Amino acid sequence: MTTLYQTEATATGGRTGSARSADGALAVTLVTPKELGGAGGDGTNPEQLFAAGYAACFLGALKVVASKAKVRLGEEATVTVTVGIGPRDDGQGFGLTVALRANLPGLDPEVARDLVHQADVVCPYSHLARNGVSVALSHSAETVQVA
Repeated sequence: MTTLYQTEATATGGRTGSARSADGALAVTLVTPKELGGAGGDGTNPEQLFAAGYAACFLGALKVVASKAKVRLGEEATVTVTVGIGPRDDGQGFGLTVALRANLPGLDPEVARDLVHQADVVCPYSHLARNGVSVALSHSAETVQVA
């Protein structure tokens, strides 16, 4: 794959701390939700950030496939992504669940369904959810490739 854009963010304090992009455009306070044993309160969490990123990316993919199909998406088109977290069945850690809902008012339901399915192929977040991603882990000078 040829990388067209790359960004970087650093978190401190884990789920109760902060995260910031290298360029400073994103700076958030992280708070562990009460449901996960935290204090809750003002701030965000990785699941909210993932849901927002996925929703924005999927709507962008919808716009691309709609444009190619010469279908006009109205400005009121939205994508809502719900992300859940809980213990995995294998007992080895935590897993995520994702539900995606596209609201495409004014479109024929069949056309909307086709666009959503096409966008699911185009969207990199959907691709990641279906196929995983190769993650390069590093610690000091050692780099380990995880498939």
